[in-house]
Amino acid sequence: MSDRYTIEDLKTLMSRLRDPETGCPWDCKQDYRSIVPHTLEEAHEVADAIERADYVNLKDELGDLLFQVIFYAQLGNEDAHFDFDGIVDQQVRKLIRRHPHVFPDGTLASVVDPANRPDDAEIKASWERIKAEERASQAGAGSGATSQDESRLDGIAASLPAMVRAEKLQRRAASHGFDWPDITPVFDKLHEEIEELKEAWEHTQSQPDDRDALEDELGDLMFVCVNLARFLKVNPDQALRRTNRKFDARFRAIERVLASQGRDFDAQSLSDLDAIWQSVKGVEKTD
Repeated sequence: MSDRYTIEDLKTLMSRLRDPETGCPWDCKQDYRSIVPHTLEEAHEVADAIERADYVNLKDELGDLLFQVIFYAQLGNEDAHFDFDGIVDQQVRKLIRRHPHVFPDGTLASVVDPANRPDDAEIKASWERIKAEERASQAGAGSGATSQDESRLDGIAASLPAMVRAEKLQRRAASHGFDWPDITPVFDKLHEEIEELKEAWEHTQSQPDDRDALEDELGDLMFVCVNLARFLKVNPDQALRRTNRKFDARFRAIERVLASQGRDFDAQSLSDLDAIWQSVKGVEKTD
């Protein structure tokens, strides 16, 4: 017997947890929908560990995320929809199909001739073409939608986090020529949306219950910010998470400074807090 457990052991464990007579009551109650929040949480914890370069905990977080896949596979197996081996098989086939520049004969054993390797632009074009073919095939075999229902934006899940979906929508539209020619008009649009947001805010001062326009304009501004990030080749979600960490570190630093001086945070004026804020800038680079 091996000293280390395997993926087969993890599948067995999952099956045991779901046993209606001897399994775990909590696990037995779960379904596809109920574990989605846990899946999202585990994915975020993986990202957090990577961003903190916490590779000790990353191993544990990756295990938690893998367990989510095993859980879905067990549910699929119970419902006769799919099983773990089927998930693996489909994924390997898909990745071989999408990487003809690595697997030229469409088999895992095939090897590309480095002398005939396509350049990055050709690889990207091939990737997009293959994914478009997959979407067309899925649409034809799926919901029975007519050609009028089909869109070049099909396949971008509505349940994605809003910022992630905004970027994917923009990238898909841009791949079909619907895009700004360069970054200059994006900056112009940013200023335009700020002014429109100000106008919407001013409107709510006299009509406080009419907030639809305010939400619309704020959403437009955020959408442009995502567009700007795309042109800057910056991941907007990662950039915001970085700012969140920076704010968290600086705020905690203010608390430490005040605590060391025996001062009550809530009793300080905004100007006093801002002065300490300015003094602790950069603390996140050493924490």
